[in-house]
Amino acid sequence: MASTAYSIAQESYAALGVDTEAALRRLATVPISLHCWQGDDVAGFEQVGDLSASGLAATGNYPGKARTIDELRQDVGQVYRLLPGKHRFNLHACYADLGGRKIGRDAYTIAQFQSWIDWAKAHGLGLDFNPTFFAHPKAADGFTLAHADKGIRQFWIEHGIVCRRIGAEMGRQLGSPTVTNVWIPDGCKDQPVDRTSPRERLEASLDAVFAEKIDPRRHLDAVESKLFGLGSESYVVGSHEFYLGYAIKHQKVLCLDAGHYHPTETLTDKISAVLQFIPELLLHVSRGVRWDSDHVVILDDHLRGIMEELVRGDFLDRTHIGLDYFDASINRIAAWTIGARNAIKALLIALLEPTAGLRAMEGAGDNTGRLAMLEELKTMPFGAVWDEYCRRQDVPVGNAWLAEVRSYEQAFLSLRA
Repeated sequence: MASTAYSIAQESYAALGVDTEAALRRLATVPISLHCWQGDDVAGFEQVGDLSASGLAATGNYPGKARTIDELRQDVGQVYRLLPGKHRFNLHACYADLGGRKIGRDAYTIAQFQSWIDWAKAHGLGLDFNPTFFAHPKAADGFTLAHADKGIRQFWIEHGIVCRRIGAEMGRQLGSPTVTNVWIPDGCKDQPVDRTSPRERLEASLDAVFAEKIDPRRHLDAVESKLFGLGSESYVVGSHEFYLGYAIKHQKVLCLDAGHYHPTETLTDKISAVLQFIPELLLHVSRGVRWDSDHVVILDDHLRGIMEELVRGDFLDRTHIGLDYFDASINRIAAWTIGARNAIKALLIALLEPTAGLRAMEGAGDNTGRLAMLEELKTMPFGAVWDEYCRRQDVPVGNAWLAEVRSYEQAFLSLRA
């Protein structure tokens, strides 16, 4: 039975022409892909290379991070129990289930990920996938697919090829296409003289990785840019302009990461621009503070702007939403939960907007009415609608989820050395 607070909110939104029930039905159809790397600080289970050598860093030393595949699955399973709706899991290749063996990344097969598929199937989850072009001896100098050494470059090409095949098999077995996203750390700490050759090598490498045709009903290719990284402050081979051009040319999914642009840039304006020219979009929802620092997603204007643009432009069916942050300074289960619940909240707020009415005002030149309505919406009782959604989905309402995380920490995380 709907709460009194929800009934009041429902009437308030109805007065603006918004059907809260329709908004909740639509919200329930949009999955968020949770990232595996929040659970163990991007460590993975290979232990073959240094993470920081590729310009990545998880800061903090909060106790209780996942040390094994079973612990990671148990931890994220707890997170899913705190989230309304059905969602996905985003897996990096370095989280392979190796069974204690040493297997080169260029030799991975579905066998190293079958247990992940079985786990996902048992929990009703779709999987997304990422080749791991970092934390490896062959990435120690900061170059992979754009490397000047043909042998090293070929190693990473083979890794990309086998990862696409693995992603396709994940999609086949789970009945939902896997988005396999290519991100590389390649770049220079100081200004290079030759900016062209690495990009020519990267284009050729990507062409080789993507050469095999794969059914899009099983698998989708995505490419991701970056503004800079630690150790690549002056030049990144795979810039936004490079990957935008590549995605348009080859009609690939383009990944826009909220932390991979100048601090004054937002994804809000990029979404409708790039979707004029590519079929689908992948979002990595993150929060950069001064740089691509991958802070836990909060319910701020940037997050709300992203979700509003997806709804206003009718882009939800062409967009894959994933999270991307790794905070080791707080409870990792809480970090996962806070970010994911905020992403879902922001999407709900966007779905509760009277978009048709706002469009009509804008089309009639009534910019006064448009601004007045947008400001009034900021104090509408979306919280009561969110609480009702959580009740219906049988997950904790309000801050009650934190008590469950505290209990889980005492029962499990506190016992991990």
